[in-house]
Amino acid sequence: MPTIETLRAIAAAFNAHDIDAILGFFAEDAAMQMPRGPDPFGTRYSGKSEIRAGLAARFAGLPDVHYGQDEHFVSGNTGMSKWVLTGTMASNGQRVEVLGCDFYSFDAAGKVVLKDSYWKIVEPR
Repeated sequence: MPTIETLRAIAAAFNAHDIDAILGFFAEDAAMQMPRGPDPFGTRYSGKSEIRAGLAARFAGLPDVHYGQDEHFVSGNTGMSKWVLTGTMASNGQRVEVLGCDFYSFDAAGKVVLKDSYWKIVEPR
């Protein structure tokens, strides 16, 4: 079963931009679904090699990305982390601040089999 400590450790690995540490929490056949993409589920990365590439792209696109003000919840084999994502887009220098959450599904061995991300759509004032 997942624990709040596990979710905190995953968040710390994301904030350290440590892809190897992040992947250590994932099962070999895990999937990661991003909030944006061409399908209703966003963009899906399947398997550790695709997830690695997706994370590398995320960290390159938002090189100072940080998940702060995090809160974590667990129920059965599901974990949820709420956070405020901040960062600066590498493409245009635009500052990003958005509230979001990740839903995690864990297998019996305690590895992430699905990370499904959501965030608010922030519109210009």
